[in-house]
Amino acid sequence: MSDLRVVSKSLPKVDAEAIVRGVPHYVMDMVPAGALHAVILRSPHAHAGIKGIDVERAKALPGVVLVLTHKDVPRVPFTTAGQNYPEPSPYDTFMLDDKVRFVGDRVAVVVAEDKQTAMAALALLEVEYEMLPAVLDARDALKEGAPVIHDETDSQGIHDAGRNLAAHIEMDVGSVEEGFAEADYVFEKEFSVQYVQHVPMENHVSMAYLDDKRRVVLVTSTQVPFHVRRIVARVNQIPISRVRVIKPRVGGAFGVKQEVILEDLCVHIALKTGKPVVMEFSRAEEFFASRTRHPMYLKIKTGFKRDGTMIANELRVVANTGAYGAHALTVPSNTGSKSLPLYRSPNIRYVADVAYTNLPVAGAFRGYGAPQGYFALESMMDEVACELGMDPLELRRKNLIRQGDEDPIATKLGEGKEGFARTVESCGMEDCIRLASEAVPGSGPPESGPFRRIKRGRGFALCMHGTGIPGDDMAGATIKVNEDGSFNLLIGAADLGTGSDTVLAQMAAEVLGVALDDMVVYSADTDCTPFDVGAYASSTTFVSGTAVVRAAEKVRERLRAVAGDLLGTDPGSLEFEGGCFEAPQGKRIHVKEAALKSFYGEHKQQIVESASFLTMVCPPPFCACFAEVDVDLDTGMIRVIDIASAVDVGRAINPTLAEGQIVGSIAQGVGYALTEEMIFNDKGKNVNASLMDYKVPVSTDLPDIKGLIVETDEPSHPFGVKSVGEICLDNVAPAITNAVFNATGIRFRELPLTPERVLKALRKAGL
Repeated sequence: MSDLRVVSKSLPKVDAEAIVRGVPHYVMDMVPAGALHAVILRSPHAHAGIKGIDVERAKALPGVVLVLTHKDVPRVPFTTAGQNYPEPSPYDTFMLDDKVRFVGDRVAVVVAEDKQTAMAALALLEVEYEMLPAVLDARDALKEGAPVIHDETDSQGIHDAGRNLAAHIEMDVGSVEEGFAEADYVFEKEFSVQYVQHVPMENHVSMAYLDDKRRVVLVTSTQVPFHVRRIVARVNQIPISRVRVIKPRVGGAFGVKQEVILEDLCVHIALKTGKPVVMEFSRAEEFFASRTRHPMYLKIKTGFKRDGTMIANELRVVANTGAYGAHALTVPSNTGSKSLPLYRSPNIRYVADVAYTNLPVAGAFRGYGAPQGYFALESMMDEVACELGMDPLELRRKNLIRQGDEDPIATKLGEGKEGFARTVESCGMEDCIRLASEAVPGSGPPESGPFRRIKRGRGFALCMHGTGIPGDDMAGATIKVNEDGSFNLLIGAADLGTGSDTVLAQMAAEVLGVALDDMVVYSADTDCTPFDVGAYASSTTFVSGTAVVRAAEKVRERLRAVAGDLLGTDPGSLEFEGGCFEAPQGKRIHVKEAALKSFYGEHKQQIVESASFLTMVCPPPFCACFAEVDVDLDTGMIRVIDIASAVDVGRAINPTLAEGQIVGSIAQGVGYALTEEMIFNDKGKNVNASLMDYKVPVSTDLPDIKGLIVETDEPSHPFGVKSVGEICLDNVAPAITNAVFNATGIRFRELPLTPERVLKALRKAGL
């Protein structure tokens, strides 16, 4: 494909100029004058029954339109997770309930003519609580006699509510018992990872109104408009046909907007009042009332032969889903299925218990369980290499999955259920290792002195990921021809700022032989665009892109027929190159002329074609991350002074946008490794729910991040695409902790590596 004209080019985003000019509308830019404002009364308790709510004083406040409690809304169990239907997550959530399960849980809703009045009315609500014992640690929640968090009888799909077990996962390949018996060396270590928040720049916000047919129009900052439509219709007990969901410009998501967080209430209020209503989270609510990454305890046990051959690998996980089971089954499934296939072993076991606790709800977050698994796995590989006296890179190379290998886990563990066979058809890991290593060569000893004692170290970690969910991820695309030779591309895919509108348009333009400017993109409106599962699972460029290519090929063939008529020859004899159909005798007609003649020629017609694609494969991208760090022995501060990730992306449709995905993932990974952690007091309250107290790395905290692209020939996509959006977050934390070990000789098995935690370890080690 060396003659590509549009694909593989770093073209400006289709919305670049509009973004620079501040033209695209976010939800809050679309709220009409006079819209009602709704705010939520949140629980101050981690676990309590609601005995009664006195709403009269709040209702009497001038400007208050409506007060809702659990008695005023349908009691329909559902999952907030925006996943394919039927959702694998438990239906354990209610629009409003007579029990609260974490500090920040919904208690009641006030709707008023303005937000200030709504907030004032919240203070007038009087709630009588029956205090219940709370459990804040996942391991404690699973103990016999622990307080039962979901004791209601109408939830569905909970694995064992009486044990606070939201989900349980077991998977075996071979026999790890026999493998450990065969091994010359067996190593076992425990790791733990923390609560972290996505921190999108735009908080959750939704706006709903009734159109002239009294259908609900929901404008919401979401990754999954079609899943949102299905869920809010069900919860509000109305037909899907009565709901239209529009995704406008989104100010960041990273997985946290793969949920129904405000939309169910927003739709209900619009239906009840008949007026437009808007709901918007504060920054504090974004921390404790949206979603988080799953905290986990991980125990990994690995057996090796003397020559460094892995013979058995076992990973056991206790994951904390928080008060509700959104993504309780699927994220921990990926912790095993994404990480464990990286190294070939004849014997593999993965076991995960996913516990309810009285803490905020965990959900989808970029990497989707894989960063937790890779922190344990890639830390362990470094430890094993040290114990065996082997070079850590050579130990990995000896055991890495290779092109042509079968993924032994894929059929046994999919997205919360059995999966589909996967063969590695393309693998650029060696090039990834070489490029990332060369990009972080090591800069020599650090500057030190009597008042500054610095240790410098270099480390790395590897990973593989996935591209979509086989058997689940489906997308549609429609392309309409205009008489000037431009094309309307209608896609259900949700562009979250990632540039998916652009890369999908590039693929269509390439197939049709036109410029990117000739593609007019409409995306993510459930009334006007085809179905798409949404922006998650690193699927959009692969799954939605294949649908786009198929639709574009259909349109091209329709235009070929028009060109054949105009050239007086069999359409099948026409060659298509450079946007032109060429007859055997050399006559040519450009696609734009064929488009015009389709409207005004002898056979007048509107050419519009649709296609869809369901993936049954999941080609893995590969990534190597190398990092160099300075550790201050007197303060415990860690500074990343150099970091690079090289990624096998198949083909980069737009290399600049792909590089942006790599750099953004690394930045989030640095925060996960070093600074970000949600802190809770002994009552379950999040005490650092602000950007003053929750430390997200900013530009001054980061080095010049290097995002490097490795291209391979992936046969499962028309343009050879694999994913890039999530993988580069997976291995940042172990690369950094391995570098810290290289600098100090101290192995950290708990994240994040805060100065306090590091300094304590340094003092214990006598440094």
